[in-house]
Amino acid sequence: MALKTSTYRIETVEAVWLDESRPCSLDELVDLSGLSHAELKELVELGAIEADAADGASLIFQQRYVAVARSARRLKDDFELDTTGLGVAVRLLQRIQELEAELNAARAQLMHGKLSSDTAA
Repeated sequence: MALKTSTYRIETVEAVWLDESRPCSLDELVDLSGLSHAELKELVELGAIEADAADGASLIFQQRYVAVARSARRLKDDFELDTTGLGVAVRLLQRIQELEAELNAARAQLMHGKLSSDTAA
């Protein structure tokens, strides 16, 4: 009788807790995203990532751009995009997210109006 063995694959997932009240420096964004200083600066120039201000020689970002920069790095790695293509892809993804939020808001208003008219009847 053969002994049955099980094989398990362990997958590690990295998580970062974002604090929206605390700004993020360019160096922190480099460390957290895996993109280089030059790539991030070019994404800022292309308008894909917005810097809040410049603190001396370094740029300052909102924490939400950590997720944007990480997505950009995954896109770059998966599709071998240059920085210009990466900027276009990131802006398109941001626009899709904006449109999805607008659609969800419109659906919520429609459902609220429908529920209000159902309860009035």
